[in-house]
Amino acid sequence: MGKVTTAYLLTCAAIGVATGLLIIPATAFSTATYATMPPVSAIVAGAWVIGFVVAMRLIERPGAALLTGLISGLVATPLSTTGAAIVVTNVMFAAFIELPFLVTLYRRWSRWLYFVGATVLAAFYSVWTVTAADMQAFAGWVVALYVAVLFASELGAVALGLVIADRLRAAGVARLARRRPADVAKAG
Repeated sequence: MGKVTTAYLLTCAAIGVATGLLIIPATAFSTATYATMPPVSAIVAGAWVIGFVVAMRLIERPGAALLTGLISGLVATPLSTTGAAIVVTNVMFAAFIELPFLVTLYRRWSRWLYFVGATVLAAFYSVWTVTAADMQAFAGWVVALYVAVLFASELGAVALGLVIADRLRAAGVARLARRRPADVAKAG
């Protein structure tokens, strides 16, 4: 990974705080609608992914999504309807976003890898939540709609996160937090 700089840590922290503040109302909304209207609750599922995508795309360094996930969970904990469990959820979601880059040993930063991570996350999370919440009690179309909305929310969040990160990068944000050309040469 190279040297962990203050700029890297502060950039992850800033994105983590913003993400934590975003997911507080998203968690409340999701919790309130999950048991009775699962497809409606899935609308906000992408809120967790945006910050992790922004961190990975903007910084392009190992661990950026995980560190951002940890910080966002800690920020959200005091006001979250799920309490400290939000930390586990955030780190889990961040790990799925980071996983495709780990598989490539952080040598590829292609846009499609973000979508792969979000697709695997949506598949895992939909199976887990449908089973854990006993959604089989709902009509089949409700479960299918929940899964479709979940996938759309996650993939839409990736697209939005990429746009945000690319615009921030074009504006020169986090330039010092990214790898330098010498760091890339050493990694290769």
